[in-house]
Amino acid sequence: MPSKAFLDTNILLYLLSADAAKAERAEALVGEGGVISIQVLNEFASVASRKLRMTIPEIRQCLEPIVQVCSVEPITLETHVRGLGVAARYGFSIYDSMIVAAALLSGCGTLYSEDFHHRQRIDGLLISNPFPVRR
Repeated sequence: MPSKAFLDTNILLYLLSADAAKAERAEALVGEGGVISIQVLNEFASVASRKLRMTIPEIRQCLEPIVQVCSVEPITLETHVRGLGVAARYGFSIYDSMIVAAALLSGCGTLYSEDFHHRQRIDGLLISNPFPVRR
C-alpha cells in the first residue's frame, strides 16, 4: 500500500491555474486524498484573497471539497519545534520548514511541492515536484 502524500499550498493553487496540464495534475493529486495542514489552508486563503482577488465565500467554496477528501493536519507545538529543527538543519524558510514538519509528523512518505529540490529526502520524506520541467 503506498504511503500517504502531503500536498503543499502551491499544489492546491494550481487547481485554479489557467495551465490546464498543471490544473489536471493538481486535481488528480487532490482526488487521491492525501494530507494538508492548517497552514496550507491559511496560505491558500491568503494567496486567493490577495493575489487572485477571491472573496471569502469563493475561497470557502473552493476549499470545501478539498477538506472533504484530504486529511487536515493541525499545527501544534510539536510541529513548531520540529519545523525549527528542519529550518536550522536545511536552511529552509520557517514556513517551508513547518510544511516539512507537518508532513513528517503526519507520517507521509511524499511531499508534493515546487518549493524544494525535486527528489530530495528529509528524514525519510521524499520531496517530489509533480510538475517536472520537460525538455
